[in-house]
Amino acid sequence: MNTITFDSLGLSEPLLRALTAENYTHPTPIQTRAIPALLAGKDLLGIAQTGTGKTAAFGLPLLQKLAEHRTPAVPKSARALILAPTRELAVQIDESLRVYGRHLNLRSTVILGGVNQSKQINAMRNGVDILVATPGRLLDLVKQHHVRLDAVSVLIVDEADRMLDMGFIKDVRRIVAMLPKQRQSMLFSATMPGEVLQLIGDMMKHYERIEVSPPTVTADRIEQHVIPIAQKDKRTLLAHLLRDDKLKRVIVFTRTKHVANRVSDHLERAGFKADAIHGNKSQNARQRALEGFKSGDVRILVATDIAARGVDVDGITHVINFELPNEPESYVHRIGRTARAGAEGIAISFCDPAEKPHLRAIEKLVKRTLPVVEHGLPPEALTAGNVAELPRSFGHKMPENKHRQPKRQWRGGRSGGRGGRSGGNGGGQRAA
Repeated sequence: MNTITFDSLGLSEPLLRALTAENYTHPTPIQTRAIPALLAGKDLLGIAQTGTGKTAAFGLPLLQKLAEHRTPAVPKSARALILAPTRELAVQIDESLRVYGRHLNLRSTVILGGVNQSKQINAMRNGVDILVATPGRLLDLVKQHHVRLDAVSVLIVDEADRMLDMGFIKDVRRIVAMLPKQRQSMLFSATMPGEVLQLIGDMMKHYERIEVSPPTVTADRIEQHVIPIAQKDKRTLLAHLLRDDKLKRVIVFTRTKHVANRVSDHLERAGFKADAIHGNKSQNARQRALEGFKSGDVRILVATDIAARGVDVDGITHVINFELPNEPESYVHRIGRTARAGAEGIAISFCDPAEKPHLRAIEKLVKRTLPVVEHGLPPEALTAGNVAELPRSFGHKMPENKHRQPKRQWRGGRSGGRGGRSGGNGGGQRAA
């Protein structure tokens, strides 16, 4: 049991008061190690997956230092800059910092693409304490002379590996080159590919390294299963599984935007409360979908990898990989949407025979064989494409698979036989 408290980490009374109001009493491992180091002024490299409490790990000491050492605002500038790979993550970080810093009277704003820039320009006119930004829009406003970076004293780069995946690493390096040499810097990433290591060299010379978990190993508390299913039958199987009320809050992942739209539309026609979130949607539409998912008005969020990065929602009981990702690291990030902050969750992956190479790459990365479970739907259900009249007994009881399973083979196509479990535990307090 964790006996360390936030009070013991040296945080100020206004921050402790805000944390108490959110029922955050015990820090996560990365918070326990990062907060004292950052309060001491050290640069930091944090290797941790989403859901480990990274935002509070860097946000709490940042807020405390800015509140203790106030300097006059510089027009069009910020005292601290936080770079995030996606719009959703940028908004999430800003919302969290506003909650933690509610008693500190610090000003923050968000700069991101997909919306009109005029409000962002106005927000920066008199300067802010904290600027959270996506790299592309930030560079646009810098080039237009609406934002200055010469007063930044703290730089934070979050989810650097996703920056690389999305092609933002060069933009980040351009931004880093514009900053004052004298500053505190920190970088967080779940994995350490070569270009991220190069970015670390550009940002920091002497830093403390904190690694709270292996960067590419999935959490043991996530029960993972693979269901062999032909691509053309996946929507029927998905609708059938979602008839189980145990799937209380679900993210369904697709590889592409158009598949996300088709799956979402199919689920809505079948009577499910579903919405899609992807890069082609406006920022306002994405925020509406995310807010609906958070509030429970939307039970199922269909998402692409890029759009879902930064989705931090309590109580996601299930992640369903409608399509396996091309990059095995994305599998780790996907299923990490569930089982957050000590809760449990279930990840179910549909696998067409053509996707078997992706499955092998995932298993190599996570160093385990994912148990295969038959879906249990009769051929007539798949042929009809409509499961509304089927008894609910089909496909709802996966065998318990608590240990490593032996290697197995299947030849593709439809599978009958035993059903697939769709239950699981959800909820749990989100990490601060």
